[in-house]
Amino acid sequence: MAKLCIFEDEGYKNLLPINYLRCNFELRCGMTSLLAKILKNYKDIEIHLWCRDYLKEFTKEKFNFAKVNEKIEGDCLFVNGRVILDKKIPIEGEEEIGISNDEVIFFRLKKEKVSKISPGVINKETIKRLKDKLKVKKVDFRIIKYRWNLIDFNAEEIIREFKELNKGGEFDIPEGVFVVDKKNVYISKTARIKPGVVIDAEEGPVYIDDDVLIEGNAFIQGPAFIGRKSIIRPGAKIREATSIGEVCRVGGEVEESIIHGYSNKQHDGFLGHAYVCMWCNLGAGTNNSDLKNNYGTVKVWVNGEFIDSGSRFVGLTMADHSKSSIGTTFNTGTVVGVSANIFGEGFPPKFVPSFSWGGAKGFVEYNLEKAINTAKIVMSRRKVEMSKIEEEVLRKVFEMTKEERKHFK
Repeated sequence: MAKLCIFEDEGYKNLLPINYLRCNFELRCGMTSLLAKILKNYKDIEIHLWCRDYLKEFTKEKFNFAKVNEKIEGDCLFVNGRVILDKKIPIEGEEEIGISNDEVIFFRLKKEKVSKISPGVINKETIKRLKDKLKVKKVDFRIIKYRWNLIDFNAEEIIREFKELNKGGEFDIPEGVFVVDKKNVYISKTARIKPGVVIDAEEGPVYIDDDVLIEGNAFIQGPAFIGRKSIIRPGAKIREATSIGEVCRVGGEVEESIIHGYSNKQHDGFLGHAYVCMWCNLGAGTNNSDLKNNYGTVKVWVNGEFIDSGSRFVGLTMADHSKSSIGTTFNTGTVVGVSANIFGEGFPPKFVPSFSWGGAKGFVEYNLEKAINTAKIVMSRRKVEMSKIEEEVLRKVFEMTKEERKHFK
């Protein structure tokens, strides 16, 4: 039987910094990761993951069921890890390359051609060569080209995945809890919902996963997903198109945002059209703007320059292990790198490099050893130990992002 390979291409550069510590296919949209959406379509098949070389061992550690950056022997279907795979691409079939809006979605090769491709990131030269040699097929799939596309597609992905699970209405409404449109709601038997909570699924489904705690007087508006072991604080307003991953603690107002997992926004403050990665902490009163006063489109830092997103709504992007102090305010479309620490009055710059320490009045480089020590303390509070491999990846990212911090000096 043919193999399946989920690969990274050079499009990873437009998604930095949220994929410095993970492969493109680990990013979250809707209720699951891009990888989970792909794997759901394929059972009992040999899985290969091709990624950036420095992420190889870390990816192996997380996905021990797959072969990572290994040569493939035999026929293979290659699927771009930036694709939202909402329908199955046949494993078997003729050699061809699938294209949607000029982006490579997949290519299917026989053994001879597979042997000529080196494991790792599929570069532009390889793609060009495949286009020249293979039958080109136009297909219809969504693909994550820029970070804000994860937010753009989040609502429809929650709706689609909820419909696939077909679990709506399978729960008893807890005493004192108000549910609008029960058939569009799922609450795990191990979740705890306190009195005064309102769950409004009239405009989209709400999925509340295992061991979630939703405290009194919180408001959840669909489409929304609350991941396992997360806590929604009293009086929180979780508005439409929001996905909260596992083991998060969330309060205040959150709208059209993705919190990847293991991050905290415990207190009041607004988070909108944002993507927040793992092990982040937003201090009390942290707010981000997601709409300019002139209602113009938002310029966002991408791959070394500011580009026009074409969207009026773009909020905060925050990579792993970053923190904001109390009262921090982020301007529209702000991008924060890995392990940054932001504090002080005023708006910080719209691009904060990885391993930065400071705010509107300026930054210094965050000492690497202190940053790693803090990360280990934060993780231990959730009973997670940083592996040596993960630590090495953090050290690598520190070196990779030195150029970004040069203007501090």
